Amino acid sequence: MFYEKRDRRRALLRTTSLGLIAAGLGLAPLSALAQTAPQSQPSEDSVPQTRTDSQDSEIIVTGSRIAVSGFNAPTPTTVLGEEQIAANAQPNVFTTISQLPSLQGSSGTQVNTFSTSSGQQGLSSFSLRGLGTIRTLTLLDGQRVVGANVTGVPDVSLFPQLLVKRVDIVNGGASASYGSDAVGGVVNFITDTHFKGIRGNIQGGITTYGDDATGLFQLAAGTSALGDRLHLVGSAEYDKEEGIGGGEFGTKLANGRTWFTQRTLVNRGVLNDGQPQYLVRDWAQSTTFTKYGLITAGPLQGIAFDQSGQPFQFQYGSNGVPAKNAAGTILGCYPGFCEGGDLSGNVDAGRSLKSAIERINGYGRAGFDIAPDNELYFSVNIGQVKTNNQPVNGQNRPGLTLQCANPYVPALIQQACATAGITSFQYGTSNAALGNTRVYTDRRQYRFVVGGKGKLDVAGTPWTYDVYGEHGTNYTDIDVRNILLSRRFNQAIDATTLNGTIVCRDATARANGCQPLNIIGGNPSAAALSYIMPEHGPFQRTRQTQDVASINISGSPVDLWAGPLSIAFGGEYRHEYYKVTADAYGAGFDATAPGGDYPNDPVLLASGNNWYAGNYKNGQGAYSVKEAFFEANLPFLNSEKLGRANLNGAVRVTDYSTSGTVWAWKIGGTWDLPIDGFRIRGVTSRDVRAPNLSELFAAPVTTTLPNFFDPFTNTNVLVIQNAIGNTALKPEIARNTTAGITLANPGWAPGLNLSFDWYKIKVDEVISSLAATDIVQLCYQKVLPETCGAFNLANTAGPNFINVQAFNLASIRTEGFDIEASYRWARPLGLPGNFTLRALATHVINNITDTGLPGTISVDNAGNNLGATPHWKWLAVQTYDSGRFSLLVQERWFSSGTIGNQYVVCQSNCPASTAARPTIDNAYMPGSFYLDVGATFDVVKDVTLYGKVDNLLDRDPARSTIFNNPALYDQIGRVYRAGMRFKF
Repeated sequence: MFYEKRDRRRALLRTTSLGLIAAGLGLAPLSALAQTAPQSQPSEDSVPQTRTDSQDSEIIVTGSRIAVSGFNAPTPTTVLGEEQIAANAQPNVFTTISQLPSLQGSSGTQVNTFSTSSGQQGLSSFSLRGLGTIRTLTLLDGQRVVGANVTGVPDVSLFPQLLVKRVDIVNGGASASYGSDAVGGVVNFITDTHFKGIRGNIQGGITTYGDDATGLFQLAAGTSALGDRLHLVGSAEYDKEEGIGGGEFGTKLANGRTWFTQRTLVNRGVLNDGQPQYLVRDWAQSTTFTKYGLITAGPLQGIAFDQSGQPFQFQYGSNGVPAKNAAGTILGCYPGFCEGGDLSGNVDAGRSLKSAIERINGYGRAGFDIAPDNELYFSVNIGQVKTNNQPVNGQNRPGLTLQCANPYVPALIQQACATAGITSFQYGTSNAALGNTRVYTDRRQYRFVVGGKGKLDVAGTPWTYDVYGEHGTNYTDIDVRNILLSRRFNQAIDATTLNGTIVCRDATARANGCQPLNIIGGNPSAAALSYIMPEHGPFQRTRQTQDVASINISGSPVDLWAGPLSIAFGGEYRHEYYKVTADAYGAGFDATAPGGDYPNDPVLLASGNNWYAGNYKNGQGAYSVKEAFFEANLPFLNSEKLGRANLNGAVRVTDYSTSGTVWAWKIGGTWDLPIDGFRIRGVTSRDVRAPNLSELFAAPVTTTLPNFFDPFTNTNVLVIQNAIGNTALKPEIARNTTAGITLANPGWAPGLNLSFDWYKIKVDEVISSLAATDIVQLCYQKVLPETCGAFNLANTAGPNFINVQAFNLASIRTEGFDIEASYRWARPLGLPGNFTLRALATHVINNITDTGLPGTISVDNAGNNLGATPHWKWLAVQTYDSGRFSLLVQERWFSSGTIGNQYVVCQSNCPASTAARPTIDNAYMPGSFYLDVGATFDVVKDVTLYGKVDNLLDRDPARSTIFNNPALYDQIGRVYRAGMRFKF
């Protein structure tokens, strides 16, 4: 009977080696996984995630290039098996892995939804240790994957997820083994390359608010032929997640969510009056625009307009009273903001809470055994990911000037102008009548790998080899719809009457199709909308290629007093290239000739940056990498009294075509103590990260900052931020040290696994850019006058701008420790099955960034809950598996923190506020706790129904001065999922 077979499997699990138990739990350190294989191998279906492709007795440790039995890597590695991935029931395996505590700052569909220009919407990429996605190396079967963005990070959504049998997460530097980018660690997806049979998964999901409807369909098949020498594997996946759109103007979020309070960090602009410079306030009301228009300065200040264009007296918060002066001061309010009042024109609630995503993935692999344990193979992975998001509501434009004689100005206001003796007035509007902008991203990956791997005997010594060549191409298309051309907008709102007809005032603009636009109220003409927001909006077309040739050889040439000396050596060549093209209006006429859908228009700037947002640029670049490495494992102790110990070391030399030669190395070891179950391990390494294509050659990436605070004028202005490349960049250099102790399945506590690992990382020559706000503040406060030339906030020749460029000027230091624990209780309380407890926790002691700039001090981001590194983050899972049904309870938690550790919190008697230590009235940011539950039931053999509820308590995110931080806080709410898995 099938269930009797399950009982035999449980008995086998109780008696098999610790390495297999640890792998079955999926959360024990990989060093426990890499024990010497038992003489009697388990059956194929007992713990399948512990098997390698063709050598059942050999585990290839991701933290090392050495592929021999019995080797214990000193670098802590967490393993998630396919059973654990399936139990979490996520439509994308990325979500399951990113929940691990050591992963901090990963991206995903809830991140970058405010963005128009970054191209990272919906990009699923990992970040270990809070060091950023660019410092975490993600591999597929130990091989590099072409980047899905110019930063070089791949998109996990494009991986063949149903065939993943385990994921290894190396929590520590691994550049000596794997090359550039492995500063925070490595995430390696291991697929089942010899899968046999048919496997499928169908899943649906929806939130408690009735949105983000999800459908997932996965199918994989594998077979063998020619006497089990030919192995064919293929998979196909389709996933569609509707996403969660923006809310209404004001503060109402999508579909009844109520957690948004327009919390804002208000800058009083006063540094030394005994009061805090910064104030945290809810229900912040901008005084520079409203939904359908507001006169913001002068004698008519405070007159707003409804959708029909009728004037009314605007209700300011904080009992504010317009001073009716040229500066636009509101008595009783803060600079740029009041508290409460009429919030109907606020735009932030309009951003998508989750990008809609549609992904299609196809994978195929053919392998042929040319001899026993020697295989030639070819694989292809073709995938597509489409996402779309709404960055914000409207296209707000503060700081406009309207002429009183403008024929769209109501007669009552024209009369008031005459009475006040003015001919124009300052004006701001959310531009609600223009509709909302939407960004569409389409990524397509084509990846081909050909290689060979196996074993050969050389002079009586067995050697393993792994050689492969890879070519990958990624195409990324970004299209922005329903967005205005700023200079056309400026011409269209400057209307006059000519021969009894309302027209654009400027004759050149009229000759080139200008149509007058009424922005007083919400009734623009279709012709005006077509003129300022043409059908063809901003676009960017990117092509990235990656070519890799790699060889790795490993063996044990010498038997020494304590065991065989194991070595690995090899080399790699890699070439990375990208080219990006953009539309003429964004890139400029010199870069992209006007014509076709983007005809020449003298109203527009020939230099580009004409769009409200999404001003993409042209660019291209390439670099090549040549590498060679050597690694050795020396066992030097093998004694019943003293235990077993080994020393592991590696060195890699890398030559970059852009920056020269750099060395990486590591030295570490493990010591199996004579005390039952205990092991000590430690490693220190020099790791590197080379500048990526974006940092070196990137076409300027523009980001529109619609409400940027200008400290020189004490007002909010519209600014375009330009991030540009720097070909003079050098590699980042890191020093990574870990040390820990493990307890693995001791005889006095069978089934118990514990580990504690301390880590410390220091990264020098960090490639980083100052934030736009810092650039302006450092100039304003005369801390760093050199930054004054990087911006113009009152540009009469074009849009206001801030240029942000990367330099090797910063450093990062982080320190903390990881704790992992697991325990399996067979037949709990006499019940059939197993009860499993497992938990992982990461404590970040510090995460210090030093900008390297004079006059600045280091900032500790540990506990900054607007970032990615809370002081504590843990994940706990309890499961009961009877053999036919299972129950799962999962808890996710992170600790409370601040909105920034640089702040000095005070309410009165505050010290003078400085750029390095600004004063604030409240910096507290609460943590959060999430509870997930799930269950499975085997209807018949190999057919399983399952259900899952994430965020069962429907916990809202904490109030935040940046809308929300989806890197930590769930902004979706309770999610229901159900599905069916089958195999035969």
